[in-house]
Amino acid sequence: MPDNHDVLQRFIELQSYKNQFLPIALRNFFAKLDAPEDQTIYVLCIALILLSIDLTSPYVKNKMSKREFIRNTRRAIINKTLSDELAGHLYDNIYLIGHVARSITTAR
Repeated sequence: MPDNHDVLQRFIELQSYKNQFLPIALRNFFAKLDAPEDQTIYVLCIALILLSIDLTSPYVKNKMSKREFIRNTRRAIINKTLSDELAGHLYDNIYLIGHVARSITTAR
């Protein structure tokens, strides 16, 4: 991935991921950049879905902190291709938009 955050941000803004499922959107994104392994994308997708459930469920009393998400995600990804900064941005995004995996009845 590019080291320059501004270039990466502009690249993301130029792409359209509207109405794409998260795994497909990530695969399309990484098809245009140096992609991590498929396993990394899979682990990241599951981590984001679980985080969104954790942060939005009224049944979860102890919500995952940003620091915990970064640490857990870093441990789960074997080849260490996810930077702490990117993991932090992903956490913030899920925190702001809420649940990313809507149920079938809600999605219609």
